[in-house]
Amino acid sequence: MDPELRRITERVRDALTHSMALRIRGGGSKDFYGQSLQGEVLDISALRGIISYEPSELVVTVRAGTRLQELQLALAEKGQHLAFEPPCFGGATTCGGMVATGLSGPARASAGAVRDFVLGVTLLNGRAELLTFGGQVIKNVAGYDVSRLMVGAMGTLGLLTEISLKVLPRSPAEATLSCAGLDQQTALNLLHRWGGQPLPLNASCWVMESSAGAKNGHLYLRLRGAAAAVEAACPRILADLRAVGGEAARMDNTLASPDWNACRDQTLPFFQAPAPELGLWRLSVPQTAPDLGLPFDTLIEWHGGQRWLWAPVSALAQLRQSAASVGGTATLFRSPVNADTQSVQRFSPLQSALSGIHQRLKHEFDPAGIFNRGRMYAEL
Repeated sequence: MDPELRRITERVRDALTHSMALRIRGGGSKDFYGQSLQGEVLDISALRGIISYEPSELVVTVRAGTRLQELQLALAEKGQHLAFEPPCFGGATTCGGMVATGLSGPARASAGAVRDFVLGVTLLNGRAELLTFGGQVIKNVAGYDVSRLMVGAMGTLGLLTEISLKVLPRSPAEATLSCAGLDQQTALNLLHRWGGQPLPLNASCWVMESSAGAKNGHLYLRLRGAAAAVEAACPRILADLRAVGGEAARMDNTLASPDWNACRDQTLPFFQAPAPELGLWRLSVPQTAPDLGLPFDTLIEWHGGQRWLWAPVSALAQLRQSAASVGGTATLFRSPVNADTQSVQRFSPLQSALSGIHQRLKHEFDPAGIFNRGRMYAEL
């Protein structure tokens, strides 16, 4: 056994013996995310390195403490990438944290989510047992697909040690189109229309104008795919944008690429808190959901499926009711600077049946409740 893995295993055994809570930490780049941070820190950042990479097979296996940027650089050398565009939130982000939080970037709506690219995992459960699920090909699952169950579990079910991921070649062509002067519903209508057409639409972002009280915003579209498909789609989409009164143009890729990265990593000006009493809320709704009419600064991604808003904690009931009315959920993604949110359920409450499944899974994988206690919900 790897010496670092042996050290971590012994630490888990000791925690189990003494009923001690452990907080799994890779790079700490997402410490802001989740209900609460409890327990002694179990640092896995030394459990790093690319174990195997087969570019021709489109699969890579890494240790959980491997820096995401290290993996991205290795893939880029072979003209490949993680198609779901995981956010980095700084250079400390690890591959284990990427899987545990399950966060995807601008291309998620077209390329798929983190869980769609996880082929297999090795993890330490709450009994200090090293378990392997899945493998290095897609069609290898008999029974429950436990490896994908770990995506978004926030480390509450076990400590990831190794991860196998599907990777994809970079698209041969890319173009970004921008359009000013569109209200939210007009932008959503266009995105819904394009969604039913054979267009290489890879990512979208509508953001409100910066001026106070503005109702219009900028719509940005990224197209990726075969060069012929991208070039044929650009004039067609630009014509649609101009037909609704927008000021549309094609952007230089060298200028647009950093902006998409900033959207992914939440470093755009929008993601700077307008006031210390406002928190960043994430609404996950069907792509076809209309403008919800919420009076807060808004940025929309995923062709309408992901909506970011700056709102006070007091707006919790309003936001969750609005999201639920269209079949969605609302999460307090980043807490306000000057507010105590320990008593606030940052994730939308689970229905009783689903909560029971969560609790039984937690008991099966971590019966003593030592891993990331309370990170998702107070009872998990």
